[in-house]
Amino acid sequence: MAPNDWLNDIDGPSPAELAEIRAEEPLISAEVALVDAEIRVLCAEDGPTDLDWHRLRIAEKRVAREALALHRKRRISADLGWVA
Repeated sequence: MAPNDWLNDIDGPSPAELAEIRAEEPLISAEVALVDAEIRVLCAEDGPTDLDWHRLRIAEKRVAREALALHRKRRISADLGWVA
C-alpha cells in the first residue's frame, strides 16, 4: 500500500451527517465568537475595556440563544419522528 492510499478509503460524511453539521453551524459560529471575545478579555494589555466586556456578554447570549434554537429544532424533529 502506498503512503497515501488510505485517503482513498475515506468516504466522507453522509448526507445526514452533513445536514447535522449545517444545523449546528449557527451554534458553532456563536461559540467561535465567544472564544474570540474571551481571548480579547484575557489578553487585553491594560485590562479589558467596557467594550470588551460588552462583546463577551453579547457572545455569551448568542451562544445560549443558538443552543436553545438547536435544541428546539431537534426536539420538534424528534416529536414529529423526523431524523434531525
